[in-house]
Formats: sequence, structure tokens, C-alpha cells
Amino acid sequence: MLSLGGYVLLAIATILALLAGGPDPRPSATTLAVAVAAAAWLYVGYTRLPRPRADHQARLVGFFVGVLVLASALMLLQPLFFIFMISGFFYATALRPYPVTVAGIAVTSILVNTLLTGVPVTPTAWTYYLVIIVIQTAVISAGTIIAAKVSEQNEQRRETVVRLEQALAENAGLHAQLLTQAREAGVLEERQRLAREIHDTIAQGLTGVITQLGAARQSHDRPDERDRHLANAERIARESLTEARRSVEGSMPGPLEAATLPDALRELARDWSERSGVPAQVTITGDRIRLDPEIEVTLLRTAQEALANVAKHARASRVNLTLSFMDDVVTLDVRDDGIGFDVDRPPPTTGGFGLHGMRQRVARVAGSLEVESEPDGGTAISARVPAIPSDAAPAATR
Repeated sequence: MLSLGGYVLLAIATILALLAGGPDPRPSATTLAVAVAAAAWLYVGYTRLPRPRADHQARLVGFFVGVLVLASALMLLQPLFFIFMISGFFYATALRPYPVTVAGIAVTSILVNTLLTGVPVTPTAWTYYLVIIVIQTAVISAGTIIAAKVSEQNEQRRETVVRLEQALAENAGLHAQLLTQAREAGVLEERQRLAREIHDTIAQGLTGVITQLGAARQSHDRPDERDRHLANAERIARESLTEARRSVEGSMPGPLEAATLPDALRELARDWSERSGVPAQVTITGDRIRLDPEIEVTLLRTAQEALANVAKHARASRVNLTLSFMDDVVTLDVRDDGIGFDVDRPPPTTGGFGLHGMRQRVARVAGSLEVESEPDGGTAISARVPAIPSDAAPAATR
């Protein structure tokens, strides 16, 4: 409106003034010349003003004063130019702060009414004159301020929407990044799970098969002993294959599907003793409860790995496994009377994936693993895990 409104009102007023002119062309020429000057002022003072125009208030005030001067000169030449003087109301709305806006509207109202009707000469005329000016100033000022406030609020809303869209775009990017990280973490966790399960099933099973086959080769002159070792090797291979399939499927280990944890530990110790020739005793203390499947799997796998380490490294003559149910924790202690080792400087064979895998398993269920040993003093491995009942929480994925 401000960009074209002044030109439109000036053009309308000029056309009407020229049509209303008399036979003498000189007044019309003068009027036209001043109108052209007014148009040039609009172009130079407002149209060419750098944007945003509200940032150039000093130049806007000078421009506004020039508009009033030119409009007043044109009204003195032809009263019909009050139409162009009305543009002063519009240009006043661009002035800031608001007191300057109100002052510009008031001055425009005074000039319009004074140049159009003259200065009042009677009290009644003064009353009408002042009432009209006050009403014009108040109404136009109020409308200007309200429109400006609404425009500011709309601009704030627009900026808020832009910031919200930017935030949503950033959130979408973060969400995609988190999904990628979660997917990668899930893949890594699954790889680690399979690595632990393979170590606890296939690797240990193959070790048992090799041990039994070696014993069978050494018993070639004792057919009964040889057949027993071969049968053990076949049984271990079949059991390892079954456990490997369960590990890939994420199923419970076979011993825990058909028995409680204490019974599974006794069966594990019995089988291990038959293969290794080392007596293994299992002791259960405390009030037994059925634990969360993830806790039971952790304890069973820890016992398997501990016994496998005893068979490979300890040269022990006996092993004791103690499963203790306490108020809020369950502990599994595996002690042997073997050669032991220096915990601060463990040999490579005792610090491999098995012990690391045990620590990882126990840590995943918020437990802790402690290893105590010394040269010629045997080894004690103690796993401490929370005593979470099977109905307290859903089983986690192994």
C-alpha cells in the first residue's frame, strides 16, 4: 500500500485537478509541475529507500515532512489535492517510535482539515474542527498501532515456525543418527553374544572331543576303554551341535530347559568330571528360587568356562562349586587346588577370551566377577549377580 498508494492518490488528484482547471493553462501547468515534483519525491524518498525501510527513521521523517509540504502546496493550488494529502496518514504509519507516528497522523489531520475548510472563526466551528481532528488522529493511530502489533506477532509466529521446522529437521537427523547407532550397537552386541556362545559351546565341545579322541588313541590296546572314549567324543559332539543351534536361535541352553539351575550345575559337574577325571563337588546354600533366565544362563556359562579353564590350565586334583542364594544376590564360587597363577601377571593362556567373556557376561546382568589366585595356591573365581526372580522382569536377550 505504501509503495504504490502515494502514486495512485497523486495521479487521481492530478487528473481531477486538471479536469477542473479553467481556460488559463498557466495554473494547470504550475499544478502539473508541482505534482511531478511530488512524484519524484515519492520515488527518491521512499521507493528508493533501502530495505528494511523501518531501519532508516531519520530519512523517513524527512521524507514525510516533504510529502506534507508538497501536498500542502498542491492543496493551495487546487483543494482537490486533499486526496494526495490523505497519503500522509499512510506514510505516518511507517514512522517510529509510536509517539512520532501519532504526531505525524495528527499533523496530517490538521493540514487536511485546515487547508480544506479554512481556520475556524466561531466557537462552534472550533468545536467541530477539534473533534474531527481528535477522532481522526485517535482512530487512525489506534488502527496503526493494532495493525503493527498484529504484524509483529505474525512475524514472531513465522520466526517460531521457522525455528520449529529447523529443530524438527535437526531432530529428524539426530533420530536417524540414533537409529543408525542403535542398529550398529545391536549388530555389535549380537556378534559379541554369538562369540561368547560359540566359545562356551562349540570351542569347549571341540576341546572335549579332541581330549576324548586323544584318550581313545592312547587306549588302542584296551578296547573297552577306547570305545568309552569314542562314545564320549560322539556324545560331546552331538551336545555341542545342539547347544550351537540353540545359541544361534537365542534359545535357553538345554540343561536349563529341563532342570533348575542347581540341577544343571550338578549335571555339568558330573559330565565334566567324567571327561577330565577330576572330581567336582557342587554345594547349594540358602533358599533356592527360580532366577530370571538371563541370570541363570550367566551363572551356568560362567561355571562352564571356569571348569574348562581348570581342565586346560590348573592341573587340579579336585574342584568345588558353591551356589549361594542370599537375600538380594546370588554368588557362584568355583575353587580348585591347582597350580594357580599371579593375578597381576596372568600367563597368556589364563587371560584369553574365556575370562574376558565371563567378565562381559556377568557385567551385562549388573554383576561382578572376582578372581583370586597365587602360584601353587589354587584359583577361586567368584561371580556375584543380583537375585532377580524369574517373574520379576522379562528375560533379556543373550
